[in-house]
Formats: sequence, structure tokens, C-alpha cells
Amino acid sequence: MGFFFEVLIGGLLAGVMYSLVALGFVLIYKASGVFNFAQGAMVFFAALTFVGLREHYALGFWWAFAIALATMIALGVLTERIVLRPLVNQPQITLFMATIGLAFFIEGVAQLMWGAKVYPLDIGLKDEPIAALLQELDMVISRFDLTAALVAGVLVTVLAVFFQVTRVGRALRAVADDHQAALSVGIPLKTIWAIVWSVAGFVALVAGLMWGARNGVQFALTFVALKALPVLILGGFDSVLGAIVGGLIIGAAEKLAEVYLGPVLGGGIEGWFAYVAALLFLLVRPEGLFGEKHIDRV
Repeated sequence: MGFFFEVLIGGLLAGVMYSLVALGFVLIYKASGVFNFAQGAMVFFAALTFVGLREHYALGFWWAFAIALATMIALGVLTERIVLRPLVNQPQITLFMATIGLAFFIEGVAQLMWGAKVYPLDIGLKDEPIAALLQELDMVISRFDLTAALVAGVLVTVLAVFFQVTRVGRALRAVADDHQAALSVGIPLKTIWAIVWSVAGFVALVAGLMWGARNGVQFALTFVALKALPVLILGGFDSVLGAIVGGLIIGAAEKLAEVYLGPVLGGGIEGWFAYVAALLFLLVRPEGLFGEKHIDRV
């Protein structure tokens, strides 16, 4: 039983990391109603900028973090001004295609600025078992995973409160519901979009540092975004709570499946189990557990 809980806790901690990436998608989707294909590129760009600043200019952690954050905010504002503003009230597929082009552009600029090599990233967190849990409960829980989950949990909580309580959060939800109605009551759509893209940039920076510290800062970080897809399908594309719950379920399910179903099916199922589970769930509830169900009357 102890081993079961060890696997379950490890999966839940990994799931929080998935939730962190999924949040970037939810932010943009709530504001513009479009799936931001560039989220993975933003994670890569943010992490590469941070580690590039540290390696090339020998900056301290917080200086590199502040400059990388400023860069991501500038990227968000420029995205709103150059890419999204000319496309206001255009079909969603047009916005989606714009984010695809933006993804390739960001990836190219990142490697042009800092190169394409793999950078190690040390943020002071060691990937080692917590001694107290190992000695008392004989459970192997990674110190890095626990700390990363705590950071992600705090960020998720702050964003959830931001959406529910603050004036900007309520305006953002109004924009997500109906652009024209939001404009008619005086909500500055362009400002809201700039804020949302800036916050998405901040989330991308935190996610990039966490994943980069675990796997190294490399081009493969862009594919981390794909891990968020089953989370979004399960939780719902427009729900912060859905991103949290979906991440926890996906993280725990894939770890348990790898341990208990892997030996039966031949192993290596962790890489695809989440997508199959999400596909099956999609057939039952397309809007996700916490997504809004839209009904068109004719």
C-alpha cells in the first residue's frame, strides 16, 4: 500500500507541473477564445532567455529573472499590438493560425539570440528523496518535485483569485464571453489582451524554469506544451480550476498506469496513456469537467 501512495503522490506532484503549463493556454483562451499554439514556444523562449542571461552575462538569479520577465511582458505587449490587434473580430481559426506563425517566429528568435545548444539550469533545487519521508514512511518523494509543486500551487492559487476577485479578472471574463458586449460597456479589449499575454509570459517563465531545471533548457521544451493538451481536454479549455484538477488527474493516472499496467502491456505507456485517456473522455464530455457548455439556438 505504501508503494501505491508513493506512486500516487509522485504522479500528483508531476500533475501540478502539467497544470502550470496548461494555465498559459487557459489564460489566452479565456481572453481571446483561441487555442494559443505558441505557448510551448513561449516556455522555451523564457527559459532560454533566463539561462542565456546567466551564462553570457554572469547575472545573478534575480537579475536574470527580472530581465527575462520584462522581456516576456514586452513580448506579450508586442504580440497584442502587432499580431492580435489587426485581427480583432476575425474568425477564431484566423487567430489560431496567427499563433502557429508566432510559435515558429519565437522559436527562431530564441535560438538566434542564444544558440541551439542544451543549457543546464540550476535553480538550487536538488532532485533527491526527502530524508524524513524516506526514513519514517519508506517513501521516495523528490524534494525537487515537492518544491516545484508548491511553487506551481501558489501561482495557480494567485491566478484563480485574480480571475474571481479583481476588477481586471472580471473584465477578462467579460471579454472572453463576448468581445462586442465588453467593448460596448467600456472594457478596453486591447489593454485586457496585453495584460493577459503578459501574465501568460510570466507563467511561461515559471514553467520554463521548472521544466528546464529538470530536463535542461533545450528545444524539446516546446513539446512540454503537448503535455498540457490532455490536461485541457479533461479539465476544460476555459477553466483555471479545470487546469488544476485535470493536471492532477493526468499526472496521477499516467504514473499509476505505467507502474500497474505497464508490465502487462509491455511498458513505456506513460508517454501515450494520457492522450488515449483524454481522447476517450473527449467522446463523453467534449467541454471537459469544468468547461462551459455552449448551446446554439436556431
